[in-house]
Amino acid sequence: MNHKIKEVFRQSIAVKNSMLEDELLLKLIEVIVNKLVEAFKKNKRVLFCGNGGSAADAQHLAAEFSGRFYYDRPPLDAEALHVNTSYLTAVGNDYAFDEIYARLVKAQGKSGDVLFALSTSGNSPNIIRAIEAAREQNMIIIGLTGKTGGRMEGICDFILKVPSTDTPRIQESHITIGHIICELVETALFPR
Repeated sequence: MNHKIKEVFRQSIAVKNSMLEDELLLKLIEVIVNKLVEAFKKNKRVLFCGNGGSAADAQHLAAEFSGRFYYDRPPLDAEALHVNTSYLTAVGNDYAFDEIYARLVKAQGKSGDVLFALSTSGNSPNIIRAIEAAREQNMIIIGLTGKTGGRMEGICDFILKVPSTDTPRIQESHITIGHIICELVETALFPR
């Protein structure tokens, strides 16, 4: 068992080392931070969506913005779109599960707002529909996905692709990337 534990740590570290060496990815994170800072300065909101573990990651990152990250400061308008279970079950039942995020993006998203779309495969139908709805609303679309980008490739304004096809390693890296973004946005907007 000890061997397996070490192997999982090695795999996780290898993915993060690959990201650390990817200058284009690092530059893209910097560009995204600047876009978010600009959006928040204009009182825009940031909406998050994902499924399963990616929904948990979406909720986690939204809370870092709307609550706090490292220190007390004013809240930022960020929300994970899946937290209303009555809404999810109603729309999933009355329309289709593929529509759960798209309808909320249409209702809440405005021009200049930001959609963070998380999908390890890049192929989740409800995430693709949310991206399409965000495009119709003239929102800024940031995708977090895995190595291939899936169907999200080419339909997001910015796409952060973790260099892995292993779902747990991708999700671990999404949180690392998200934490970096949250820290840099918080520091830029509320310098100490």
